[in-house]
Amino acid sequence: MREKFLSRQRQPELTTTRRNFLRAWGVVGGVSLATSMLTGCRSTSRNADLPVVSLPGRHSVQADQLVLLSDFRIDYNHAVIADLKQLRGDVLRELELKPSEQPVVVYLFENEQLYYDYLKSTWPMLPYRRAYFFGNSYELAVYTSWGDKVQEDLRHEFTHGILHSTLRTVPLWLDEGIAEYFEEAGDKPGTVKRKAVERLSLALSNGWKPSMTRLEGLTEVADMGQSDYEESWAWIHFMLHGDPAVRQVLVNYLTDLRTIINPEPLSNRLDETMLTATDRFSSYVASLNTFGGPDGRSAAGRHPRGSQTADKSGSTANAAKPPTRSVLDVLRFKR
Repeated sequence: MREKFLSRQRQPELTTTRRNFLRAWGVVGGVSLATSMLTGCRSTSRNADLPVVSLPGRHSVQADQLVLLSDFRIDYNHAVIADLKQLRGDVLRELELKPSEQPVVVYLFENEQLYYDYLKSTWPMLPYRRAYFFGNSYELAVYTSWGDKVQEDLRHEFTHGILHSTLRTVPLWLDEGIAEYFEEAGDKPGTVKRKAVERLSLALSNGWKPSMTRLEGLTEVADMGQSDYEESWAWIHFMLHGDPAVRQVLVNYLTDLRTIINPEPLSNRLDETMLTATDRFSSYVASLNTFGGPDGRSAAGRHPRGSQTADKSGSTANAAKPPTRSVLDVLRFKR
């Protein structure tokens, strides 16, 4: 049984995230077996030099499709839980997806060190990332720790979980583009990523030619660069907030992914709907670059159609602090 790992990576010189994709064998119910095998390595035996850390599970919260397991108490009404519940509704509504009953389990470690020790002792060959999404036929799971970026990380990885719970397959660029689209909290989905827009606009002015076809040819995250993630996000933003006919092409394509294993490229359908899609996309990206006006103020979060601006100052990730007490007692969640 093939599985996938989708992970978050923060590069010091970049302000947005990158992901890494690896495949593994032999993981059942969220617990790694000694016979696991990762791409590029032949052994994932535990690192004897590091302490063995169990999966968090002393406390659990279930809210709709979300199952959150932790070793510190999080109330059902906590802002982080409420945000993920709202996110699920937003994803299903915006993409017109049918809800799934398959749980997405979040293993939330109390701090980064515990999370790091768990990764190194369980999957020593995995590179360190702030969060991982794991999916196979047994479980859809997110691994991460409490921290300043917990809301952004959970939103991104939980979006992966929602997609994989209802769709039979998701092309890599589309998977990441949609997760990028929903990762930032706001009054409404569609918060504009300022740095991404600035970089893409600069590239366009320097002669860069966007290409959905090129993105569709990327099948391994190791082949994707920062600009690929940003272009993927921009294509999703363009399709959801541009021409209604293009939006419907995306919605119909996602509907087909519920049953199709090897779908045709989305670009084929887009060309049939709008032959000048790439030119329209380029103009759309340029129109999003409304930052740094003459008065020096930023228009971060401004929607091209005038929707409300996201208020990051009220981020639930920064507003709440977890309890400090930790009791390690693994609880295995079974479907």
